[in-house]
Amino acid sequence: MALLEVNALDAFYGDFQALFGVSLKVEEGQIVSVIGANGAGKSTLLQSIAGLIKSAPDMIAFDGAPIGAMRAPQLVRQGIALIPEGRRLFSSLSVGENLLVGGQVGRPGPWTLDRVFDLFPNLKHRKDQRSTSLSGGEQQMVAFGRALMTNPRLLLCDELSLGLAPIVVKEIFARLPEIVREGVTVVIVEQDIVQALSASSHVYCLQEGRVTLGGPPAQLSREAIKAAYFGV
Repeated sequence: MALLEVNALDAFYGDFQALFGVSLKVEEGQIVSVIGANGAGKSTLLQSIAGLIKSAPDMIAFDGAPIGAMRAPQLVRQGIALIPEGRRLFSSLSVGENLLVGGQVGRPGPWTLDRVFDLFPNLKHRKDQRSTSLSGGEQQMVAFGRALMTNPRLLLCDELSLGLAPIVVKEIFARLPEIVREGVTVVIVEQDIVQALSASSHVYCLQEGRVTLGGPPAQLSREAIKAAYFGV
């Protein structure tokens, strides 16, 4: 049984339909990437899984239980955490305080403040600084650490590389195997195709709200990915 199953998911913003019958599976311990151009529906998919967009109960299942109708606070307590696009840190709080917000969920697990500082050593030296005074890469690390502090089973990452220097992106992606070893399954929404393919055991491509390709990266040709991504 997959840890996460999305079954013919439709998603709407008012009268506008953003997803059309999207289905995918994520096995426990996997790193799965969802790629696609701007407006393809990638963020909508993660927001639906995280309970920020309402769906029918049986359209999304987590560990075999239907969760489509559950709201975000419930799902965080169930073990689903979202790193949102743009990080959305609390600007009035320090780095350490932002991280401790994640710990308020109270789920048991290995992720503590010290464990996050071990993963991202730069943050330890800046724990008393205002979070918004950090560089973009360090802010992304704070957002990552805050999500880990909820001790999730499923971590949803929305556009990890957006606006970051390549060296910072490489550093963040290099942490993913260690996170998986701690029992976290990861789903990444990413526009950087090369980075997504290199990090993942399985990839899905969305175009205009529909899944156009799925499979292990090693089995997908460059031509097939290009056709699925751009619709050509």
